[in-house]
This record gives sequence, structure tokens and C-alpha cells, in this order.
Amino acid sequence: MREQFTEMLKTAMKSGDKPRVSALRLITAALKDRDIEARTTGKPVGNEDIIALLGKMVKSRQESLAIYEKAGREDLAGVERGEIAIISEFLPKAMSEADTAAAIKAAIAETGAASMKDMGKVVAMLKAKYAGQIDFGRASGLVKAALGG
Repeated sequence: MREQFTEMLKTAMKSGDKPRVSALRLITAALKDRDIEARTTGKPVGNEDIIALLGKMVKSRQESLAIYEKAGREDLAGVERGEIAIISEFLPKAMSEADTAAAIKAAIAETGAASMKDMGKVVAMLKAKYAGQIDFGRASGLVKAALGG
């Protein structure tokens, strides 16, 4: 993924696409920060970590977008929308509601979860298999409902 960011940044710079250059520079800067942070733990930054980082960046921009729209700052909201669109290109496709429900049922069956005590196992399995594809804030509520909580 790192090479993809670098190549896309070069292409955007050559074509003069300033918003894309800006967004890609934000991604590479955040990735460098993550690399520096990872040096202290000794754990290399893998693609899963990059996807999680991109997900956090999108979520942060969505929060900013809501604030800008509420304040009537359409100029800043437009910048946030553009960054969200560019960053989202690198994220895996989000799962539909039906696919999410099916994944939850499969994870419950695979872990043998029977009660709320097993919710952690189910969510951990979902995070391992579907990182970046499921909104875990919503999925945890679905898991809770499926386990009768």
C-alpha cells in the first residue's frame, strides 16, 4: 500500500491535482507518524494497521464535516468531503447490512457463542476477518442483540 500512495502522489503532483496531493500527503504523514510510534513497540506496521489508520482518518473527517455543516462553513465542508472521498478509495468496500448480519451469524456459530459473556470473542473474530469493512460501533449492537443482550 505504501508504494501505491507514493505512486498516486507522484501522479497527482504531475497532473496538478492540488486537493488530491494534499490528501495523499496527509495519508503519508499519518503513516510516517505511525511508523515512528511503531519503532517503540518493535512491531512493524502492516496493511491491517494502515487500513485502521485510514479508517480513523475518515472518521475524524466525518466528525469535522458535521461540525462545519452545522456551522454553515460550506467551504471547509467541501474540503473535508474531498479528503473523505480520496482516503476512502484505499479502504476495503464496506459491507452491506445483510452481509454484516450474515458475518455476525457465522462468527457466532464459529465461536460457539451462547451468551453475552461470549460477545468479546465474536467481536474479536469479526475484527480479525473484516477489519475496515464493518462499522464496529453498529456491529457490536447487532452482536449484542443476536446474543440476547
